[in-house]
Amino acid sequence: MTKNLDIPIAADFLEKLKSQTATAHKNLESLPVSASILSPKMEINDYCHYLSLMHDVHSGIEKTIYPLLENIISDLKEREKTHLIDTDLSFLKYKKDKNVSVFKKEDINIPFALGILYVVEGSTLGGRFILKNVETVPGLDQQQGVSYFTGYGNKTGSYWKNFLNEFTAYEEENNCGDEIIQGAVYAFDCIYNHFLIFGNNEN
Repeated sequence: MTKNLDIPIAADFLEKLKSQTATAHKNLESLPVSASILSPKMEINDYCHYLSLMHDVHSGIEKTIYPLLENIISDLKEREKTHLIDTDLSFLKYKKDKNVSVFKKEDINIPFALGILYVVEGSTLGGRFILKNVETVPGLDQQQGVSYFTGYGNKTGSYWKNFLNEFTAYEEENNCGDEIIQGAVYAFDCIYNHFLIFGNNEN
């Protein structure tokens, strides 16, 4: 559903959000495990390890963040990613031992949760770029094992736009931009720490 927005206000908020998360975003992208999936020399083991780490991220979000936002973001069910990663890892015959908790904060409210979701939905948009590299790797070049990075396919752009519409509408109605930004920075920092601690691929 498209809501009536004050476009300049929404744009100003999104610019502020992007600016205030830029450093955390850059730090995450600078980690070796993040860089590995963009390397022309990426190996299947590196790819599986990255998917395993992201499984931790998405399974935690779907269990703890989604329930808070089911009345805010209208198509949350369609945005689930854990099963896509399961499909990819199964195809690649990679067994994930257990999930690790990435987000440990307990008193999360709706604006903070929206900030977290903003980060993972943004990563889906970026995943379309990563897919171009992943699909050049033998074993991943037949449109199998790449469900996660395929994202919403050719609807990825419209899914992002729909998310931003509902996301900015909530911020505008509730004047909670600072809390959303705090949630987004928290998400980047948590994923960064998760990648830092578990990023060494020993397989």
